[in-house]
Amino acid sequence: MAAGAAVPGLFFTFAAMVLLIFASVSAPTWNSVSFLDAGGLHFGVFGYTGSSTHVGYNFPAPVGDSKLNDRTFYHLTQVLILIPIAAGLSGLAFLFGVCGAGYHRVGTILMSLLSALAMIVTLVVWVIEMVLFGVAHHHARERGVDATWGNANWLVLGALVALFLGFITATCGIFGSYRARRGY
Repeated sequence: MAAGAAVPGLFFTFAAMVLLIFASVSAPTWNSVSFLDAGGLHFGVFGYTGSSTHVGYNFPAPVGDSKLNDRTFYHLTQVLILIPIAAGLSGLAFLFGVCGAGYHRVGTILMSLLSALAMIVTLVVWVIEMVLFGVAHHHARERGVDATWGNANWLVLGALVALFLGFITATCGIFGSYRARRGY
């Protein structure tokens, strides 16, 4: 192994990628993972229970009404596409990390840069989804609908923390030893 210093960043970017993939396949694809559970429906990145899979959606009754289904909330649900994009960036960071751990320092540098970019995208989308589903959660509870937070919120937060740690450890790994060991 050329650089053991790149391995911690490699681990954290892989963990973030897995967490973001789980969050990406949330409801309606996988109802066990959701951002908001309200009125017997599970809301995810690409829709809600019983809807077709698509980017951007309106909240159905009993959760949504004209106040919650305006253009702003529709566009905020479209922004959730950043979660799979962040998963892809984390995957690229992981692949460059493999190159950095096995071959050359440039892979670790690229892992550090891509994990920073993925971290920024994840931070933006986490704040947006917390606001979006926080407002929907509050709105549903005001209308007497039983609403609870889903587990995908915490998967994205865990990925954000993992990307932060991955960025820090990858940046430190850039300065590790990359000399090939000679077996004389």
